[in-house]
Amino acid sequence: MGKLLLVINCFILAIGHCGGPLMMRLYFIHGGKRVWFSSWLETGGWPIILFAIACAYLHRSRTQPSAENKLFLMKPRLFIAAAVIGILTGVDDYIYAYGVARLPVSTVALIIASQLVFTAVFAFVLVKQKFTSYSINAVFLLTMGAGLLGLNTSSDRPKNESYREYVLGFVMTLGAAALYGFILPLVELTYKKAKQEISYGLVLEIQAVMCLFATAFSTIGMLVNNDFKVIPKEAREFVLGETKYYTIAIMSAIVWQCFYLGVIGIIFCSSSLVSGIVIAVLLPVTEILAVIFYKESFHAEKGVALALSLWGFLSYFCGEIKQSKINKPALHLLQSEMPSVPNCQISV
Repeated sequence: MGKLLLVINCFILAIGHCGGPLMMRLYFIHGGKRVWFSSWLETGGWPIILFAIACAYLHRSRTQPSAENKLFLMKPRLFIAAAVIGILTGVDDYIYAYGVARLPVSTVALIIASQLVFTAVFAFVLVKQKFTSYSINAVFLLTMGAGLLGLNTSSDRPKNESYREYVLGFVMTLGAAALYGFILPLVELTYKKAKQEISYGLVLEIQAVMCLFATAFSTIGMLVNNDFKVIPKEAREFVLGETKYYTIAIMSAIVWQCFYLGVIGIIFCSSSLVSGIVIAVLLPVTEILAVIFYKESFHAEKGVALALSLWGFLSYFCGEIKQSKINKPALHLLQSEMPSVPNCQISV
């Protein structure tokens, strides 16, 4: 059950991580200019999670006594922690959207690749994530692979963009990578310090609260920036038409929810480092999709980057398989020396 849930969350993350930047770039390419609005769309689809929470509640109502079953499982301590992480996520959404508005995909991919390094460091500091030779090798290969994507970025600055705006976009994207590299282990730490059983239903509640506060942060930014007044005019002037403008906005909100649900699901099933590695693996995939849909050039560096990223991904999972084989004999020996203990189950 745990492995199946991990695979499902990896698939959901792939949809969000590959589709989210492409949808955001589509908005900016065809006349969109509202950075706060773009950051709002990254978490604005959070009500979708309420449907999943309701399904989890219905499942619990069939398997648990009515006295023990509650619609919301989250305690105040966990709510406050999720709210703080949500505000940090709102900040990260804005600086990431600013970078995407100013930089080409290859440059963004290069900078976001450093997120894996930040995740590894913060995971070691916050949750004492153990490193093996395989995971270190995976981090190195994935970082190198994604880094190669930006080797040809010297002439990537758009003609209608100043050098100052380009540099600021570069710095903002690097900040987004660092901040999200901190957020991932912070979520894992929140799970460990929750002082209550962490079920997948509770994980959905945490994500809903995080997205709610991130959306509230972006909403304040939109109000200050008068985005709500400008959006109707921008929609009418959108190159692809007003209908497609709102269609892109709605689809962006849905796709970005896939990203966040996948991230927290992987952290729940495994660790923040695994989540960071899966994100890094998907960077070259995003590049290929950009080549297909936006006719961007695919240089030799991008092919090598894809090969290195896949190598790093295989390196990590080969290490996990080898480690599980080492741990199995020790687990069986421990179980033979102890009284019978029920198997661990993932509750909803």
